[in-house]
Amino acid sequence: MDEQPGLSDQYRKSSPWPLFVAFGLALFEVGIVMAEVLFPVAVGGMLMFVGSVVGILRESEYIRNPWKGLVVSAGVAFLVGGALWTLTTGSIRLRGTAILVGGVVLLVGGIAGALWQPQAI
Repeated sequence: MDEQPGLSDQYRKSSPWPLFVAFGLALFEVGIVMAEVLFPVAVGGMLMFVGSVVGILRESEYIRNPWKGLVVSAGVAFLVGGALWTLTTGSIRLRGTAILVGGVVLLVGGIAGALWQPQAI
């Protein structure tokens, strides 16, 4: 009798990243809804979401270096956040601001990580 029926030897582990993707999106939206008090939570939720997506890409071996993934994600954040900030008003503009601030943190973190650990893991 199999101890673990239905599991292949190739796929023995489960990934924690989907939980953090969902939690990051939820934090981002809570921070936007209560922006006067919790704007940093929105930025933190955005960072958790993007970091988790980069972690998923690294774990599934779509990217080799997560630091470069963070820098590319910062560029996407600048494009999306800048478009939301310039083209909209109200709470949508606030989302753009949170995405832009998160993009700055992603860029700084990606560059600092690449300098601190230049070789690909």
